[in-house]
Amino acid sequence: MPPEPPPSVQQLLAFYLEAGVDCALGDEPVNRLADPDVALGPRAAVAHQPVIRAAPPPPAAPSRADATIAPEVAIASAREAARTAPTLEALRQLLENFDGCALRHTATRLVFADGNPQARVMFVGEAPGRDEDIEGLPFVGRSGKLLDRMIAAIGLDRSKTYIANVIPWRPPGNRTPTPQETQVCLPFIQRQIELVNPDVLVTLGNPSTQALLQTREGIMRTRGKWLDYDTGTRTIRAIATFHPAYLLRSPAYKRMSWQDLRAIAKALQG
Repeated sequence: MPPEPPPSVQQLLAFYLEAGVDCALGDEPVNRLADPDVALGPRAAVAHQPVIRAAPPPPAAPSRADATIAPEVAIASAREAARTAPTLEALRQLLENFDGCALRHTATRLVFADGNPQARVMFVGEAPGRDEDIEGLPFVGRSGKLLDRMIAAIGLDRSKTYIANVIPWRPPGNRTPTPQETQVCLPFIQRQIELVNPDVLVTLGNPSTQALLQTREGIMRTRGKWLDYDTGTRTIRAIATFHPAYLLRSPAYKRMSWQDLRAIAKALQG
């Protein structure tokens, strides 16, 4: 009879699997029938050494900036906290210690407000920028300087106005705040408006207008129109106008903004 052909690699692997061999501990085979008194070669000695696998490192504890809170829990916590603030200073302290918004951990500092808490007119923008994050005051950069000139044109300054933002912390890279971040911060600015209790509320730009005045229309449709803002205890006259940062990019709209400012001045005189 002719000799059987040697087994192929696939056949050998199948045989080893059936025999229970599922791993190789050395680069060369070990003769288990050899004389045990014969000293093992260096490679064979390695083959007999137990394989020790290092345990994976324990997972790192998440930092406070990475800790996430369910959106509905964060919003409910914000509402409850804002409701308990009896004064603006107490509200500010609550925001300093509030952990429900991740922006608090990426911003340099809280940007709460500027101006006179007894003012008859309150301006509310969207969120702080780089300059505001550094100084801790709203509207102190280029757009802030333009806002100062705008209100000066109708006989006002920061000692006669109160200025704040819907979002009190700067988003990283000046990105647009997410809807969740806006909803978490909304109860605080609503309570802030209630405590200041102005005669006129001015929303600057589309995001703050939609968040506070509960409208889906764009700023082109809402600007210059008087609306009602209900604090729950009082109805405040509210009007929307362009954000100063938008006017810096699109100066042609300054004429329309001037019309809104004149309407604000007339309402304050009345």
